[in-house]
Amino acid sequence: MRRAVGTVRAAGRWGVIALSRPATDGVAVFYGHRRVPSPGEPVAGGMVKFQRLQETFPNRPRDFNVLYLGSSSLPLDWEMVLRLAARRGASIAVNQDGVAYPGWAGERTERLNARLRRVLLAADHVVYQSTFCKRTADEFLGQPAGSWEVLPNAVDTRVFTPAQELPDGGPVLLLAGDQTEAYRLESALETVALVARDEPDARLLVTGSLVEDGGSQLVRELGLEDRVEFAGRYAQRDAPALYRRAHLLLHTKRNDPCPNVVLEALACGLPVVHSASGGVPELVGDEAGAGVPDEGDWERDVPPDPEALAAAVSSVLARLDSSRSAARARAVERFDLRPWIERHRRLFAGLLERR
Repeated sequence: MRRAVGTVRAAGRWGVIALSRPATDGVAVFYGHRRVPSPGEPVAGGMVKFQRLQETFPNRPRDFNVLYLGSSSLPLDWEMVLRLAARRGASIAVNQDGVAYPGWAGERTERLNARLRRVLLAADHVVYQSTFCKRTADEFLGQPAGSWEVLPNAVDTRVFTPAQELPDGGPVLLLAGDQTEAYRLESALETVALVARDEPDARLLVTGSLVEDGGSQLVRELGLEDRVEFAGRYAQRDAPALYRRAHLLLHTKRNDPCPNVVLEALACGLPVVHSASGGVPELVGDEAGAGVPDEGDWERDVPPDPEALAAAVSSVLARLDSSRSAARARAVERFDLRPWIERHRRLFAGLLERR
């Protein structure tokens, strides 16, 4: 019944779009979804960038002349949306995140990539979130048919700012985002247990949705009942205060293309300890945290070694003041939201001119 209702609603939306005319008085952007969450509402993944962008370019499903899709937040009816965009002669841009590979997608790899490939090849312009995204897309999806650029995600450094004072006690390690793979939480729990050997007050703050038993069994096995806090999902308006509760970000996900949580942590002055894989090393650099070697490949996802993560945490804590300053400076200089929005302004205007 829900599927049938969804189909009827989608058909109604298609009809409204098909019968409407594209705007002729400037840029009108459609992000592929009927509604993009308003600022401050809970949002995850690829929709975050559109939530921020729509404050300057509101979502305009009816009269759009630019369709801007995110590879990690495609609408369920993406094929019809592409057809309608082509029918009205709208420019098509794609923000390309990661791809599917056997290590995490298994037998679904080609099915998932087939969809991403069709979207990529339909684009007049592709925005890759990191050089890692470009390299992996070239390997698994192919070269784009139109123009392209590498443009990392952005963070509002006026909102995401460091705490005036470090949290009491600790150190507090933050595992942010949604823990959609069990190994992410498991690696973090094992890491904080090792850190606690030298740091008796070490704690772990975990956010987002959890999988399986939520790590409760491993928490008990490691004796971490008093060291771990599960904060759950949070709205963007609450995110800065959450980061300010921690001393550093522990990012255990492997091959993360361009995570917003890393950028938000940097802007709040949190150094990042991470798996040296994916696009994260491009974001963090050498001074704003520490990466640990990645031992996996495309065929298997190997979690980062907790011993190596714990050693990296210790090294960052030993230079915490300088790492905090480097993290904040890197966010302001490289990933501030305002230049990112201005680049999109020029991009959309340029696409209309080409049309």
